[in-house]
Amino acid sequence: MKIAHIIPGSGGSFYCGNCMRDSKYIRALKDLGHQVIKVPLYLPIFDDAHDLDEVPVFYGAVNLYLKQQFPIFRHMPSFVEQALDSKSVLNMAARKAGSTRAKGLEEMTISMLLGEDGGQKEELERLVDWLAEEAKPDVVHLSNALLLGLARQIKQRLNVPVICSLQDEDVWVDAMSDQYRKQVWDLMSERGKDVDVFIPVSDFFSAEIHKRMVIPANKMETVYLGVDTADYSPKLVTKKEPVIGYLSRMCEENGLAVLVDAYILLRKDPKFASVKLKITGGKTGDDLHFIKEQKNKISKAGLEKDVFWVEEFEGEERQKFFDSVRLISVPVLIGEAFGLYQLEAIASGIPMVQPALGAFPEVIQACGGGIIYSSNEPRQLADALASLIFNDEKLQELSLAGLVGVKEHFDIHAQAKKMVAVYEGVKQ
Repeated sequence: MKIAHIIPGSGGSFYCGNCMRDSKYIRALKDLGHQVIKVPLYLPIFDDAHDLDEVPVFYGAVNLYLKQQFPIFRHMPSFVEQALDSKSVLNMAARKAGSTRAKGLEEMTISMLLGEDGGQKEELERLVDWLAEEAKPDVVHLSNALLLGLARQIKQRLNVPVICSLQDEDVWVDAMSDQYRKQVWDLMSERGKDVDVFIPVSDFFSAEIHKRMVIPANKMETVYLGVDTADYSPKLVTKKEPVIGYLSRMCEENGLAVLVDAYILLRKDPKFASVKLKITGGKTGDDLHFIKEQKNKISKAGLEKDVFWVEEFEGEERQKFFDSVRLISVPVLIGEAFGLYQLEAIASGIPMVQPALGAFPEVIQACGGGIIYSSNEPRQLADALASLIFNDEKLQELSLAGLVGVKEHFDIHAQAKKMVAVYEGVKQ
């Protein structure tokens, strides 16, 4: 089967769980003998930017923004458009603020969802032409529901099934002002009629998306995220130094301040004087002031020598991070639809300490590789961390249970087979 997977890129400036989800699925689908084409939108694809040399970047973020905000740019010469879509320009844009948050991009989001009726009609035609003439897929898979404006033209021109994953769209849309939020959800429901099947990444998010979008139950099928345990090299957790880890974008929404405050509270007890904190996952321009605030708090507490900010987080550097921490916590303020870093950590033998929000309880319960605390406040997190960091017996129990649980419930090859079954079901 030939599958075109349309993926919004993050440019690799921060740990992008959705981008990694797509990359892992694509590799597993290829292992099953299917041909998969990554089609990047907006920015380079996380940890795989070389794909820009093989497939055009559609809806280049810089071009898209300029044309939406300043109509004069809709008539720029083609050589200027090509320059703005170059890898160097897009990578620079990925490090800036405006491309990875909803605020200020509400009208562009609506325009994208309007598809052929929106301001990016020419770019949509270019994408669909390329799919029809060059890619010629049997199935088109959209990475998230914010891309639903593409579905109608793809189905009409290619006459193939369109699948759409669902993961954390609420984080983007619910951050918008009231005047836009309902309009976007309604538009997504309307454009969702052009999709054959939606794939939420957890049962939690399946229920959550039903609160916001109108989707028939028979068009929804949960397929969990997955990892290949062979990609990870677990180290005996009890042989590691007492280091607490954080792996995600370094931002307020992902709860980094909660963890920093919890660590400061923990260190007030002399029993935990040897405990350190290691933070990684990247950032954008939006996050710089927030990160500075956290560093100031740590400095005022006299703990700056025991907190490590790791800039690199891909490939071997991520494995080094896993080798060095006993526990990981990413206390996302409102929870998440899944949180791929959970599987990466647990597959590395590292227990998770997560709030009772979003899909965290669902994932932890399924694989047994961590504990849940409530409510999501620094004192409760500090207590949870204190209960585990020196408890070798419990740490080892959670570590071993997680290694078994990830392989049993979240193996990427098993999940990829479920995805193929969805594709084959809508092709019949």
